[in-house]
Amino acid sequence: MSTKLSIVMTGMLGVLALTGCQTPLKSTALNQSIEEPPITLVPDTPDSDGDGVLDDIDECPATPWKVIIDEAGCPIAGIGVGLKMEYRAFFDKDSSELLPKYQAELDKVGMKLQEYKTAIIWIEGHNSKTEIDSVSIDKANALAEDRADKIKNYLISKYSIDSERITTTEYGARRPIAPSDSEEGNMLNRRVYAIAFEPEE
Repeated sequence: MSTKLSIVMTGMLGVLALTGCQTPLKSTALNQSIEEPPITLVPDTPDSDGDGVLDDIDECPATPWKVIIDEAGCPIAGIGVGLKMEYRAFFDKDSSELLPKYQAELDKVGMKLQEYKTAIIWIEGHNSKTEIDSVSIDKANALAEDRADKIKNYLISKYSIDSERITTTEYGARRPIAPSDSEEGNMLNRRVYAIAFEPEE
């Protein structure tokens, strides 16, 4: 019996010893604040040259700093030192109607074009992929062209800007600025992009 009692007592002392060893560690772990390294968010697609156009659609990936670019990330040739002004408008699906919220900004462009008599404006019309998918390419491209023409006609009719100072082009869905797998992305791609500037003499 004494041998059994000795074994039981030894086992109990071992358990108590282990419990005593573990208690301070547990207490210490609760009282210590664990510092985690800061989380740095990295975009899925980088913008290596910092021009605001992501690398996957940047046609000029090494644009110098502080150079005026178009939507494809390329420097616009022939820009002088005067007016440099960008304009964007977004459209409902299958529509070329200029929404009222984009007219106020276009009015600023029109007034600047009146002020800078030699300034010109380039206007690009774009589609979303969903618009291309639902109709023929020709019809979709015509919609993109009509969007650009809406801006042109607005400037001519309201601000008497000479049509020779306005250049329009359509890119269809060939230059998306957002993924086409969400409604938000498609909305951003249904757009007009324009830049007004004074060309070098």
